[in-house]
Amino acid sequence: MIEKVITVAEELGDRLDLLISKELVEVSRTRATELIRDGLVLVNGEKKKAKYKPVPDDVIEVSIPEVEPLELVAQDLNLSLVYEDEYVVVVNKPSGMVVHPSLGHGKGTLVNGLLYAVKDLSGINGQRRPGIVHRIDKDTSGLLMVAKNDEAHESLSNQLKAKTVKREYVALVHGVIDHELGKIDAPIGRDGKDRMKYVVVENGKDAVTHFEVLKRFADHTLVRCRLETGRTHQIRVHMRYIGHPIVGDPFYGPRKTMKSEFGQFLHAKSIGFDHPKTGKYLEFESELPLEFTSFIDELE
Repeated sequence: MIEKVITVAEELGDRLDLLISKELVEVSRTRATELIRDGLVLVNGEKKKAKYKPVPDDVIEVSIPEVEPLELVAQDLNLSLVYEDEYVVVVNKPSGMVVHPSLGHGKGTLVNGLLYAVKDLSGINGQRRPGIVHRIDKDTSGLLMVAKNDEAHESLSNQLKAKTVKREYVALVHGVIDHELGKIDAPIGRDGKDRMKYVVVENGKDAVTHFEVLKRFADHTLVRCRLETGRTHQIRVHMRYIGHPIVGDPFYGPRKTMKSEFGQFLHAKSIGFDHPKTGKYLEFESELPLEFTSFIDELE
């Protein structure tokens, strides 16, 4: 058990669960609520409800159970490998699949499938993330680069940092965008009210998304988005910021957005990079998933 102590120095007006998630970076608001419910949070030695608002001089004791190490299991998940050589793999991830194991997702992840389908994976990102150079969200489908050794991993990571990797997505958004091209240059950071979400904030990390209208419908627009930076949830946050959230997005979409087992209608359609060994430029594309194209057909 990991013990943490928070001493409240001033009147903040935050609920107990929100205050804990703000003070302890490793604890989300949802996790804080669970700890409070399980009696693992004491305020001045007493249990309180999540809605309690701490006051100055309150002493909050938080007991966080230690996470047991995950044992990675190779699984045959019928991954779609678009390209593979001795240095790099390009894989087409389906919507609904988590990229790497974490608490609550020990199996069925892309990493579990890669351990089965690929002989060697780089170890730079540690035991839980072998080969993983970058990620896309669970409910986003599409292409990812995977490194098979550390040399390849360093090269691909450096290309991402230098913003030379081409990453293009196709998204279906709410509303009709009336101009053909756009550039969203707006910094992104964690939402102070919900640490599971991200928002545009003045002191956030630089984030730039370019978009182009592909097709307009009565109440929706199909767009191509190109990432200049790669912040968490970047396209989802940016499209919401300009008033056109992605259809099916449970976090950033409107309450009346379409609920779908498919997830949000966001697909990493193309990726391009310099081969980590030869330096030759490689580019790959993937088709939109059937659920995506079927819904577009309905709109037409």
